[in-house]
Amino acid sequence: MSEEEIEVCYEEKKSVLKAEGVQPSTRKNTTMASTMLNMTRSCSLRTSWAARFGTRALSTTAQLQAQVQAKSKKTLARPGMKNIVLVEGVRTPFLMSGTTYADLMPHDLARAALLGLLHKTDLPRDAVDYIIYGTVIQEVKTSNIAREAALGAGFSDKIPAHTVTMACISSNQAMTSAAGLIAAGQCDAVVAGGVEFMSDVPIRHSRKMRKTMLSLNKAKTLGQRLSLIGSIRMAHLAPELPAVAEFSTAETMGHSADRLAAAFGVSRVEQDEFALRSHTLAKKAQDAGLLQDIVSFNVPGRDIVSKDNGIRPTSMEQMGKLKAAFVKPHGTVTAANSSFLTDGASAVLIMSEEKAVAMGFKPKAYLRDFVYVSQDPKDQLLLGPTYSTPKVLERAGLSLNDIDVFEFHEAFAGQIMANLKAMDSDWFGQTYMGRKSKVGTPPMEKFNLWGGSLSLGHPFGATGCRLVTTVAHRLQKEGGQYGLVAACAAGGQGHAMVIEAYPQ
Repeated sequence: MSEEEIEVCYEEKKSVLKAEGVQPSTRKNTTMASTMLNMTRSCSLRTSWAARFGTRALSTTAQLQAQVQAKSKKTLARPGMKNIVLVEGVRTPFLMSGTTYADLMPHDLARAALLGLLHKTDLPRDAVDYIIYGTVIQEVKTSNIAREAALGAGFSDKIPAHTVTMACISSNQAMTSAAGLIAAGQCDAVVAGGVEFMSDVPIRHSRKMRKTMLSLNKAKTLGQRLSLIGSIRMAHLAPELPAVAEFSTAETMGHSADRLAAAFGVSRVEQDEFALRSHTLAKKAQDAGLLQDIVSFNVPGRDIVSKDNGIRPTSMEQMGKLKAAFVKPHGTVTAANSSFLTDGASAVLIMSEEKAVAMGFKPKAYLRDFVYVSQDPKDQLLLGPTYSTPKVLERAGLSLNDIDVFEFHEAFAGQIMANLKAMDSDWFGQTYMGRKSKVGTPPMEKFNLWGGSLSLGHPFGATGCRLVTTVAHRLQKEGGQYGLVAACAAGGQGHAMVIEAYPQ
């Protein structure tokens, strides 16, 4: 919907409210989702905005071959502050869960990423001051997976390591924690990364069964043990299966994405078109050898894996045959326009520029300003990019037009489209963000040009490092100076970071 259409809808909605005896001021108490959904339902939708966006979303061949332009923009270096650089970034191939990695453990993948980073950089292990990893669904045997992976990769047991969790931005948090340690003068070289292993997630006994088993462990007599065993009922044996759901709302992320898409009037066709775009661009990048962050992994007892296995360009016709996955039967989010459960790990080497240069490294990029945001986890669960993008640009003193490369996390096609529509809406900016006008939308000829989480895969804890490394590589390839990473996360949280190309 255009701004004019949104304004007309808003005025029509006010008239309806007045006719029903409701004062317009009470409108503020309605939720964002219900307000947007009622507006889109009560107004006649025009196709002009959708057609315009659809044209932008499906980039032409000419747009994909972005021209390398000479840049003369200012640097974001600040007097008295250390320059923090990304020296290198790697990842294992991202594979659909239940495939080649199925018999491994998560620390195996994290170790493979660390070894790949060491091999690619020839970094002496003792040059690393600290190791930080992000993960979401933790393996109980390796709760501090950063430490176990580091020891497995041959790092000294004198190097501290800790694990962070912040849903889909866990490795983003690992990287910014590393930057914080360097900025504070505590470290000069930190390895950050992330891992997720969805092929074998913890499945718990029911709470009653757990209590019985713990009591059995404490029982001192045979009679006590027999009494406890006799108290077990069939219902106690039902397991607690994990779900990608919000604890505070009990709603799955897919269900929330479907509601968000409906609230912003994102059609099934728009979502399928964007998903197809992601897979098509990822396939082109893969075939062109642009996914240089991937390190081959010799899976024990299996083959050597060298590429992602979830990239599957298809057709709109085939995608249109799939049924709704979450809101049934009339939802618009399907398996084809959602990111899939993925196994994978990533790792990056972050250093102070002074230390990197002294060791003979040629950094890829500067890590500049970053922000974290948080919103209502019910109605704005996946709007992190909308809120974080203007904040990080303001911190960096940049505008949207200054950014040469955009990499947004693609949890769902509907989530991406809803964020782009929110960013393009004066009404949303004024009503929910306290802005005078809209944020503005990234030009699609700069947006996720090598595919995204929809096609490459999304190991929850590892995606952030992939995004940052991709921005660095694209800046080098396309001759840009500034890149922007943005991502949503469970809990209604979000992240954005500005990255500056290192002079070549």
